[in-house]
Amino acid sequence: MKTPIVYDREANGYRIAPKRGEPERVEFPGLWFNAQEAAALLTMQHLLEEIQPGLLKRHIEPLRDRLRALLESSDHSFREINRRVCILHLGRRVPQPKFFEVAASALLNRRQLQIGYYSRSTDETTERAVSPQRLVCYRENWYLDAWCHLRGDLRSFAMDGIQRAKILDTPAKELAERDLDEVLAEGYGVFSGKPKAWARLRFTAARARWVATEEWHPKQRARFEPDGRYVLEFPYSDDRELLGDILRHGAEVEVLAPEALRARARAELAKAARLYGK
Repeated sequence: MKTPIVYDREANGYRIAPKRGEPERVEFPGLWFNAQEAAALLTMQHLLEEIQPGLLKRHIEPLRDRLRALLESSDHSFREINRRVCILHLGRRVPQPKFFEVAASALLNRRQLQIGYYSRSTDETTERAVSPQRLVCYRENWYLDAWCHLRGDLRSFAMDGIQRAKILDTPAKELAERDLDEVLAEGYGVFSGKPKAWARLRFTAARARWVATEEWHPKQRARFEPDGRYVLEFPYSDDRELLGDILRHGAEVEVLAPEALRARARAELAKAARLYGK
């Protein structure tokens, strides 16, 4: 930045050494963060502020101070940034802290976990032993990817659905990262899995102004039609979450394929229409 810095032998350090007649103070160019950096810093700061006093308190304070210093290094004060820039967390379901800690401990110590798990889809609670593989934070909520010894398959458990948790002495079943990604990360959203079909959606030209800049899946394919409509294709395994994302666009989107997904969307829309009568 063309700032005159020299070594000071007496002070055993470096200092600014302006030329004769120049001011002692040097003004650096303005600084601000890009969107990802600002979101990361502000999200970290927001999350740290939310943590209740506990064992982490003495470790968190230096982190808070460092984040404040980073934010202060911009052209604006931390107070002004905090007042003018908001990070909103919506749709978050909070897991019970004690069960989250137990699950994290079992995961890192590679032990099986005995859980009482409540499934909202079936409205049932089941007891099962699982081998934790990884914790995932997705759309503001935490999930435990684990091998379910009851079902003999990989499952993704919502952490807020765990009502009981106990670490077992039995070593956890180990799965390769590649196998986890193949089953749990290849499909669409949190209900991912080995893709069973490709969804093809067509959005109106008006809605395309928003959707065309969104990423629904890392392997998605997309194109614009001559009339401005937008066709989006991506793989999926389970249609539960996908259907919810489709329906929130209402009449602005049409499911073109596969026929099973189109039929599900049509049935859900028909049920919704019946709620409102004629």
